Amino acid sequence: MLWYVLQTRTGEEEKLAGLIRRLVPGHLYGECFVVYQEQLWRRQKQNLVHVKRVFPGYVFITSKEPEALFFCLKKVPAMAKLMADGESCFLFVEKEEAAFLKKIMNADHVIGLSYLQTDGNGNIRQVSGPLRNCVGQIVRCRYGKRHVLVRLKLLGEEKTVLLGIVLKEDICQGLRYGRMEAEIGLPERYWVKGAEEIKEMAVREGAEQALMLQELPGEKVKGKS
Repeated sequence: MLWYVLQTRTGEEEKLAGLIRRLVPGHLYGECFVVYQEQLWRRQKQNLVHVKRVFPGYVFITSKEPEALFFCLKKVPAMAKLMADGESCFLFVEKEEAAFLKKIMNADHVIGLSYLQTDGNGNIRQVSGPLRNCVGQIVRCRYGKRHVLVRLKLLGEEKTVLLGIVLKEDICQGLRYGRMEAEIGLPERYWVKGAEEIKEMAVREGAEQALMLQELPGEKVKGKS
């Protein structure tokens, strides 16, 4: 399958993806989706995992028949208007770029939180989660804001994106889902595999362990936007 990006107005990504799923014959494409990411927000002594778009204005679509798909997309009202305005809105994604995105996102096209362990001086000692695949591409770490700045290539251009991280103290306090831009099914509570072990490790200096992040069902907590 070849990957393409459909450009649309920010905030209308899910609407366009929904139109395509309803109006475009299934044999012309494989998947049509928006890429999301998880970011940790700390509000009122709570750790809330917000889900937001990684690439505002971008909808991804895969196809073995791009020419036939393109002509069919011209009949989709939202795409037809953009094309009529002369905007370039059907862009090819290089295989290497697509392969990288597939490595860092899950089956729901969400880039999850990565667990970072530091040495106390801001230096990364261990990493688990999506960032394992792009440690060398980290440009800047902002531990206080719980994200890192990562440089990647998309549509032939270098871009920088913020990817969410979680630290040991966050796991000890617990994580819950908050605001979501995604129209996908997600667990009602965010859990981390090995959280109990980390709580015990937190009281011992020098303890070292890399965690694999995993989402498991639990108590429902509604976030506020």
